[in-house]
Amino acid sequence: MSRSRTALVLGTAAAGALALGAVTAPVTAAPLPAAGSTTVTPAGHAFQATLTGKATLKAGSVTVSCTVSVSTGTVPAAPGNSNPAGPVSSPISAPTYSSCTSSIPGVTPTVTTSGAWTVSMQDGSPITATMGLPVGGLVVKTTGLASCTVTAAPTAPANVGGSWANGAPSTLTFTNASVPVKVTGGFGCPTSATSSTFNAVYRVSDTTDPAQQITVGP
Repeated sequence: MSRSRTALVLGTAAAGALALGAVTAPVTAAPLPAAGSTTVTPAGHAFQATLTGKATLKAGSVTVSCTVSVSTGTVPAAPGNSNPAGPVSSPISAPTYSSCTSSIPGVTPTVTTSGAWTVSMQDGSPITATMGLPVGGLVVKTTGLASCTVTAAPTAPANVGGSWANGAPSTLTFTNASVPVKVTGGFGCPTSATSSTFNAVYRVSDTTDPAQQITVGP
């Protein structure tokens, strides 16, 4: 083989190796931005979250709607109401749900909740809110033409993402939030569903001093 042809072959092989290296080289993901500071006020004040409109939980083709829901909690006392690098979390009572109906005629739902629930606020644009559900913390049972059981967070605690808006009163909103579920039952039950969508808007009032508002800031 001529010297010039050998050089050409070696050069082509080297180019191929470089190209292969470019394809197979590991890609390092860019680091996520650090969470900013969050402060929830007034520190130590109790609050109540009251549903406005209706809350819906949709699993498969079945939608359960409730028009009454309430939860209570307390803003952490200072300095726990402020976090320089992340969200502020508060324990809340398991929300109650009543006056519930089903999208399937002849089917009556009952919603029960239990366990230790939380809500976490992270200042930003928008302000984000995360509701924490314990394992099996929400169960929907239907009776009538279809007997189904829908268990939220069936195997592990779950976080449900929402948003917060400061106001008078402030509001906590969940829009098509994903919730892991397990569905059991017979005919008419969406047993193949593994997640559901949750929609609700809560008005959050300060029950320690009704003249003040629960506010999330930096």
